[in-house]
Amino acid sequence: MHERGFVLVSTRSPDVQRMYFQCSPTEKLERVVGRSYLGRIPSALATNDGWAPKEGPIFSKTVIGMRSTGGRTHALRTPVFWRVIRPTSCHPQVPKGLNLAASDAQILARAITAFYKSNRDDLLDQYSTTALRRIWKATRFSWWFTSMMHSFPGADEFQHRLQIAELDYVTGSKAGATALAENYVGLAIE
Repeated sequence: MHERGFVLVSTRSPDVQRMYFQCSPTEKLERVVGRSYLGRIPSALATNDGWAPKEGPIFSKTVIGMRSTGGRTHALRTPVFWRVIRPTSCHPQVPKGLNLAASDAQILARAITAFYKSNRDDLLDQYSTTALRRIWKATRFSWWFTSMMHSFPGADEFQHRLQIAELDYVTGSKAGATALAENYVGLAIE
């Protein structure tokens, strides 16, 4: 969290890092990769022990409009049954799309297995409810994390101090850190 917006360095390998920094989704790529944005990364990531990111070539540049979308319900039809299935929502602010898709597949596999092994259709009937409960928890976490870490146009001093207090709680409280870690890694599949 930085007064000029969110900054994140995601280490991909010993030599490659992916850097994210907040800008308008309508911002021109040339301006984003200019010194005005790139110049704020070292100060935003500075630590008390003198660590700073190493500079290197930029080999991929993109401006991404971040958003969350809600899941829609779709019907899955087979010769044996007709059930309602919905795809996973996408939550790029706290990347969860692949994790949610994998958990959806696990929930659906459990339901299909119960149907064919035990002639149970209750898990198929509950699939969307079960999957959506998990999706909405991930959506809530994504919204909360984004609200805590990003700058927003028109935000006042009160809102900024709330963000700082929330961040202080998460980084200074075992309970806050545990809740963040549990949600970031992914909640247990019901």
